[in-house]
Parts: sequence; structure tokens; C-alpha cells
Amino acid sequence: MNSYLEAVFGLRPEVRRAFIMVQDVVMVLVAVALALVLSRSNLSFEALSTEGLVTWTSIVVISHLLFRLCGLYTTVWRFASTPDFFNILKSCAILTVVLYVVSLLVRHFQPVAGLNERQFIVFFLVSFTIISAPRLFYRFLRDGASWGILNGRDDKAGARQALFVGRLGEADLIIRFTRTAQPADYSIAGIMATEHGVPLGTRIQGVPVVANRPRLIDVLDDYATGTKSLDLLIFGSGAEHEIEEYSELVRVARHGDIAVVQFSGLSQLGQEGKLVLDEVEMETILRRPTVPSDIERIGAFVGGRRVLVTGGAGSIGRTLVKRSLELGAEAVLVADNSEFGIFQLSQYVEQKDHDRLKVRIVDVADRRQMTRVVTEFKPDIVFHAAALKHVPLLEENWESAIQTNVFGTLVCAEVAAKCGVAQFVMVSSDKAVDPSSVLGMTKRAAEQIVSALHGTPAGGPAGRRAATKFIAVRFGNVFGSNGSVATIFQAQIEAGGPVTITDRRMTRYFMTVAEAVDLVIMSAADAASRPAGQDFAVYMLDMGKPVPILEVAETMIRMAGKSPYTDIPIRFTGIRPGEKLHETLHGEDEELVELSVSKVFGLSTDVAQWSDVQAALAALQQSIKDQDKAASLAILADLDRATKTNANARQDGMQEAAGRAG
Repeated sequence: MNSYLEAVFGLRPEVRRAFIMVQDVVMVLVAVALALVLSRSNLSFEALSTEGLVTWTSIVVISHLLFRLCGLYTTVWRFASTPDFFNILKSCAILTVVLYVVSLLVRHFQPVAGLNERQFIVFFLVSFTIISAPRLFYRFLRDGASWGILNGRDDKAGARQALFVGRLGEADLIIRFTRTAQPADYSIAGIMATEHGVPLGTRIQGVPVVANRPRLIDVLDDYATGTKSLDLLIFGSGAEHEIEEYSELVRVARHGDIAVVQFSGLSQLGQEGKLVLDEVEMETILRRPTVPSDIERIGAFVGGRRVLVTGGAGSIGRTLVKRSLELGAEAVLVADNSEFGIFQLSQYVEQKDHDRLKVRIVDVADRRQMTRVVTEFKPDIVFHAAALKHVPLLEENWESAIQTNVFGTLVCAEVAAKCGVAQFVMVSSDKAVDPSSVLGMTKRAAEQIVSALHGTPAGGPAGRRAATKFIAVRFGNVFGSNGSVATIFQAQIEAGGPVTITDRRMTRYFMTVAEAVDLVIMSAADAASRPAGQDFAVYMLDMGKPVPILEVAETMIRMAGKSPYTDIPIRFTGIRPGEKLHETLHGEDEELVELSVSKVFGLSTDVAQWSDVQAALAALQQSIKDQDKAASLAILADLDRATKTNANARQDGMQEAAGRAG
């Protein structure tokens, strides 16, 4: 019997479908015969007479056409469920009614003895039973347990043991698929339910619920450390948005050498169903759930606008470009000095959007070039993402850092103001908080330029012709961006190691580039909706908890199929000039203000006077001409210190005033 069943299962889908069609019409004829026998009826014509052969042929044709029309042959019966069997019930009911109506018409012209309603009721019950039975038997045979019993062997012996994390409905579906897979790739050993109130021990197709919220992490940790038989962790679709502990669960699994995948749907290849399980990428080590973007709001802000992106060939810049095009920008212009980067951008942007994409190879610190670009393009929004950002390199190349990060920001901001651009958005960095490096000092100065212009009224001393809205958006590391630790580690792992880390204690904030870009646009949209005096010069993105760099390295090594310290060594090199062990996202003198926008804060901070900024920049320009690094950094530090002094003085004054009022 096994060889026969295996031969049937091995048939091509179209042959198997034809076999089922023939089987169904035979079952209909059997149902007619059984209905007559069970109701003890005798027809007035012989079964093999001309009238009989015409009758059977008509029944075969009518039943086949009706079954096809009802979709009986579009179902993958290996994965049939309750609605599919209801469809058989409906099909048999329709067939019974049609045959009854036809019999009435025939009897109107030629009387036929031995037919009444009783036979048709029996026919309906019998036809449904014997047409459903083979399909149920097929499902039974294809179920992993029953197929193993009939074969006399355990097909699950080589399957990878897995835990499923998600909703019970998806667990039922995935267990069914894993059991019917031949050969068996996975075997679900337990369910970690994300729904509240699911009792432990509840069984779905015999598989127990072993954990529920809020103890998912503890239970997984027990499995990872207490057993070596667990190979796989399968997340349900959308788990990264539904489970707050998602990233921590991924981390625990990685540390336990448990592979992690995510269920993203089903595919059907011919008549064979297949689970689609996607690898969980490195971005999931972020220790907070990503926030779904408010597409309607950011789309309304960007849609139909003309957008200029400086540094548009960089990691953040090119994502800003692509996202702006996706959100319906009228046109997007990229201003960048990297010819190769602009060439790569053309490959990154979809072909259908190329007509709305324009590029200019320019230096953002060149006022003449930027004025021409802005005047010709007439943007509504400028996203200023152009910057040099590599900490150790900028310690040596401090002049280029100041020229691009400070004076490049100054030029772009002033040109935007003079040309009447509605919104100027600068991409800042957590390095600007209590800066200890050339990069941090230059980004802090850039923030102060934007903040000072933000506080300068239209037509003021900055020479503004229109009320340009100036803001800076501050956040930490973007995972996988050019020159980030992820790209460096990846190259080192591919080369066989060692992976180099400056200090085992070092932590950094991480965010995916897609999430960062959407939140930058959201910050700009929030600023645009606020009246003057109620908006913020600096916005800050909520980056969640800082992630140890060592953990990033270890996880990436495991993802490459290697073992940390054994296959790929990790070497600690010591902190480099300008680096910090831990970054912060806001200073002690800055107050976080919660907004209606999820994961975005306004920063209430003191703003430098434009006259002070101008004086500092003039002195900075002279120190660069003199090639005096110490003087340049001292000027940047004094500007930062002056701002903090003003903030402290203002806070003390407010406290004194409150005391007098009391």
C-alpha cells in the first residue's frame, strides 16, 4: 500500500488533478446507485439501456461542470481546511438541486417510475460523504504522524527542532505545514504565545504552549542554556512590531547558537505549498521595537514638493532621496561631490523614478555653486545630510571636517534663507552632545548655526528674505551605513578576522536607516505644523537602549556561521583619539519635550545669538588660514561653552524670579 500511495503522491499536479476529477464523477455515479439501493427504488428503465446510458452521461457532464464552477479543483488538498469541506457540501447540494430540477423536466415529457424526493435526499448525503472521504484520507496520510505510522519509520528524525513565537492562529498554520512537508525540515516543539491570557499547556495540534507574555525571554533563555536540542526560533509575521521584547529574544537566541527566522507568508509552487521563512537580519539586535511610519503624514509633507538633498549619495542621503520619491515628491535634486556615489545612487533608485531625479556634483561649502543650484531648482525643502563623519580620520583631517561640517552647513543654510526655501532640515549626530572629537565639535557648531538661524526673525541680520523654518534632527548610529561598525565588521569577518573592537565596554545607539529617515521627515513635518515660538530648533529621535559593540560583533560572527573567539578572533585595540565609551543623545542643560509624534522629542535648549555665531565663525576662518588646529578647536569649544553658560544663566534667572514671586 505504501508504494501505491507514494506513487500517487509523486504524480505531477496536473495528472493528480485529472485523477481527482475522474474519481469525483465515479463517486457521483456510485452515489446515484447507493441512493437507489438505500431507498429501495427501481427505475422503469434498465441501467445499460439507451435511456440509462444517456442518464449516466448527463449526470457525469453536469456534475463535472458544476464541480469545476464551484472551484473544487483549485484547492491544494494537502492543506485543506474547514471552508474547503464546506465547499464540497455546497457543491453537492447544488448538484442535487440541479439533478432534481432536470428530473422534473424529463418527467414532464416522459414519465419515469421509481423517482421521488427521497432518492435525492439520500443522494445528497451519500455524495457528500463519499466525495469528502478520499480527501480526508489523503490529509490523514499526508499528516506527518500518520504518514510515519504507515511507513513504519520516523520522518522527523532529521528535522530541526524549533520554537514558534507568535499568535496561535499562525502557530496552527505553521505546525500543519511543517508536518506535511516531505522531507520534514522543521518540527515545532513548543509555542511561545504572544497573545495575553493563553494558559500554559494549551495544545495546538498536540504541540504545547510553553510560554506566554511577559515571560518569553526567561523561557527562551532556559531553552537556550538548558538544552542542546533546540535549533531554530521562528517568529510570526509582524512580530517585530507586536512584541516589545523582539530584539532581546533575537539576542538570547543568537547567544544560544539558535538560528532565527521569521514567517512572512505562504507560497504555492504548482500544487505544493511552502512556508516562506526569512532570515532575521542584523538590524533586529536593536533593543526596541521599530515604529510603523505615519505614511499619511509624511506623505502629505513631502508629496508634490521639490526636495533638495545635500550629501544625497551617502547612506542617509540616498535613503532620503528614495523615500522622497516614494512619497510623491514632484522632483528630487541630489547635491554631492562624489561622482561614484551619484552613479551608485542611480542604481539604487527605481527606474520609474529617474525622470524626477536630478543630480549635481557640487561642494556644499562653495557658496557660488550652491546658490546656482538652489536658484535653478527652487526647492521647497532642503535636507542637509552632507557631512564628514569618521571620528579617527577627522582628528587628522580637521580642516576638511570644519570646512564641510561647519562652513558647508553655514553656506547651505544661508543660501536656503536667501532663496526663500520653506524648510531647512539638518541631519545631526549624538556626537554633538558634550563633544570630545573633531567630528563632535563640528556637528555641535553646525547645530548652533541652525539653532541661531531658527531664532532669527525673517528679514533679520542673517539677510533672510522669507520665513525659512530651520531645524536640526539629532540621532545616533545608523546600522549598516557607509563606514559604520557593521560594514567594518562584515569585511573583517569575510577576511577571516580578527574583528577589532576598541573597548569591550563600548556601547552605541543604533537605528535602521529606513526608520531614521522616516523619523527625520516626521520631525520636519511636525516643525512645519507648529507656529513660530512653539516649535523647536533641535529634534531628537528616541534610539532606545544603547547596544554593546562587542555584542554586535559576536552576533555578526554567529550570523556568518562562525563561532566568536574560536573561528573568528576578536581583538581589543584601545580607544582611539576623540572616541567615547558611551554616547548620549542630549546634554544636561537640554530638556526633553514629549510630542504627539512617537519616538520623536523636541529639545528645549538655549540658542546662541546669531552675532556670537558670526564672530566665532570669522575667528574660525582665520585660524584655518593660519593652520592652527588648537585655536580652531578652542573657538568651537568656546562657542559651545558660551551657549551652555547662557542656558545656565537663564535657568538660574528663572529660579530667582520664581523665588521672588513666591
